[in-house]
Amino acid sequence: MSGKRPTILVFDSGVGGLTVLAPIRQARPDAAYVYMGDTACFPYGELPEQALIDRVITVITSAAERFKPDLIVIACHTASTLVLPELRARLTIPIIGTVPAIKPAAEQSKSKLVTVLATEGTVKRDYTAGLIRDYAGDCEVTLVSARLLAGYAEAVLRGETVDDSAILNEIAPAFVTKGERKTDCIVLACTHYPLLLSIFERIAPWPVTWIDPAPAIARRVVQLLGEPDNDTRAPKAGIALLTRATDWTAPLKRAFASYGLECLPTTTMDDSK
Repeated sequence: MSGKRPTILVFDSGVGGLTVLAPIRQARPDAAYVYMGDTACFPYGELPEQALIDRVITVITSAAERFKPDLIVIACHTASTLVLPELRARLTIPIIGTVPAIKPAAEQSKSKLVTVLATEGTVKRDYTAGLIRDYAGDCEVTLVSARLLAGYAEAVLRGETVDDSAILNEIAPAFVTKGERKTDCIVLACTHYPLLLSIFERIAPWPVTWIDPAPAIARRVVQLLGEPDNDTRAPKAGIALLTRATDWTAPLKRAFASYGLECLPTTTMDDSK
């Protein structure tokens, strides 16, 4: 039998980090997983910058002390573009952030019309502007702030119905026409958005390549932790916590279970009181 399983903590403002967790579990099925969703402060895109930094550091350092992870994945673009330097200065374990996948989008685009679909916070960050400047100089990049889209993804995972027209209103500005050219690559710069990908593909004005950062994050996890060992034990069920325990609904529990996660009913960081 193999030795200790590595523990990976996946953190997000809500449920979007599940889209990052899935490929990581495929890459390292032998690991133990802890999922932390800061639903008490969702959505992060509407928080002032310093309040967001303070909040993320508080929640992640508390979770790191409690669960002793070997690696942390911040599966949130808005948080990653602000908090990574300070968090890495406080913790000695490896931390992987999530940043808009602008470089691969620019490399794949044939029309050179690329859109970054993101939260308001990610759209306005200097970090995002720097990625465009450094990696997409030969492209015309449209930044689209989809204010309601992450909330729609949360609702869909809870088993609620969201009208296609409401989702189309959010993504329609991402489709740009310039003469004979049309947008052909759209960066999903919020980890919630892939939860709606099948809807995007069905209602989109024309086919595009949707760029999801999750596969690259999974590859980075393997680079830092190594390939899975020859562990014949069954994958260990992961655990999931929300910082507002009242957010656990029966459909949401079932959704998390489909990702191999068992919800914990309470957390010491519950802000619902």
